[in-house]
Amino acid sequence: MTLSEFWFILIAVLWIGYFFLEGFDFGVGMLLHPLAHTEDDRRVMINTIGPVWDGNEVWLLTAGGAMFAAFPFWYATLFSGFYLPLFLILLALIGRGVAFEYRGKVDSARWRRRWDLAIALGSWIPAVLWGVAFANIVAGVPINAAGNYTGSLFTLLNPYGLLGGVTVAALFALHGAVFLALKTDGEIRAKANAVAGRLALAAIVAGGAFLLWTQLSHGSGWTWIPVLLAAGCLVAALLANRAGSEGWAFAATGVAIAAAVVALFGSLYPDVMPSTTDPTFSLTISNASSTPYTLRVMTVVALVMTPIVLAYQGWTYWVFRKRISRSDLPPVTVP
Repeated sequence: MTLSEFWFILIAVLWIGYFFLEGFDFGVGMLLHPLAHTEDDRRVMINTIGPVWDGNEVWLLTAGGAMFAAFPFWYATLFSGFYLPLFLILLALIGRGVAFEYRGKVDSARWRRRWDLAIALGSWIPAVLWGVAFANIVAGVPINAAGNYTGSLFTLLNPYGLLGGVTVAALFALHGAVFLALKTDGEIRAKANAVAGRLALAAIVAGGAFLLWTQLSHGSGWTWIPVLLAAGCLVAALLANRAGSEGWAFAATGVAIAAAVVALFGSLYPDVMPSTTDPTFSLTISNASSTPYTLRVMTVVALVMTPIVLAYQGWTYWVFRKRISRSDLPPVTVP
């Protein structure tokens, strides 16, 4: 295995970590209005992700930084060609982060409703647009000989890309629902279990169609394994949820997300960004990577720091592992 191949795999792992962790807190935000009809219920839902949502977003920064350092030409083409959708994602994440901090600063129902809307939009918009973006990365986009994207926003809004957006949104909403069922008690837990059953059916249909389309159009022989694993885990999540096994349901949705990302990156290999203009213009692992020296230095740093980061984040989740209910809410104090 070359260092460029190693970093391609490591970047896939970083995106798996981001979609797994940020996926459930996006899902909580997406379900904030459908599940919570009182201020106490909204506080319970937000408190389930309150200690971890900002740490989950660090995985996005790490994945983007790794792409910039290991594959600068991939990063340049992707972030310039997909500028508008990525800018919308950034705005949504900024609004969402501010909303978590500001919704409790004023004792006003109207004030909180506005910030709750920012949380919901800040969860839905990235979920859909990440699906659209990754679907187009796998399918290929118009790239010229200089490595510049020559399409527009509407180029990305093709049937395959839109199905990718629907699939990721459905997966994240399901992941968030089973997380809420796992982390809460009382009425919210019952509601989350009920909505998870319906979302599982939507995720199976959308995810099955998207992954089958990906496999038949872009996959190879071995990528059938993660495709079938993702489909099987979605069915397992549905059955586990119906049986009241919330931990197994959450594990199943997590494995389904990881398997889907593996299928996408496996279908992309050895390209990192295929060109639909001319296959010879495609960016590949070899022609888009940094110098061998850069990759060697990055590898040493990654091997040292990655276990530390994983251990710290695992400890964080262990500390905040307790279920939350209305009785655990502290009194409201407004500055």
